[in-house]
Amino acid sequence: MPVLGMGGLFFRARDPAALSAWYRTHLNVGGGCSADDSVPPNEWVWQVRGGPMVFSPFKQDSDYFGADKAFMMNFRVSDLDGLLAQLRDANIEVITKAEWDHPDVGRFARIHDPEGNAIELWEQPVAPT
Repeated sequence: MPVLGMGGLFFRARDPAALSAWYRTHLNVGGGCSADDSVPPNEWVWQVRGGPMVFSPFKQDSDYFGADKAFMMNFRVSDLDGLLAQLRDANIEVITKAEWDHPDVGRFARIHDPEGNAIELWEQPVAPT
């Protein structure tokens, strides 16, 4: 297949500059950020690490995220507990539910950006050694 992966995610914002700064500051996401230490930052791109990505339409009446929103982002993270502590220290509300977590799938948490967009944080399960 010619498609290799996601090339970008584009969405509307009331204040694009402020929202971009929030994502860079709290999640290291967006232009100029790099999750791969071997790749230097580039002001236009977010350098990500390869790995799985779920691409899944939801039913129109799903209550998994806000009915007034057309999308929800999901970010893979490597240290969920550490990130949640940083977010809480920045007074960002964190939602966790035991029923979201599963040993075969991983652990989840949810936050919302300043414009109310849901962001799911996903830590994959540790592979058995």
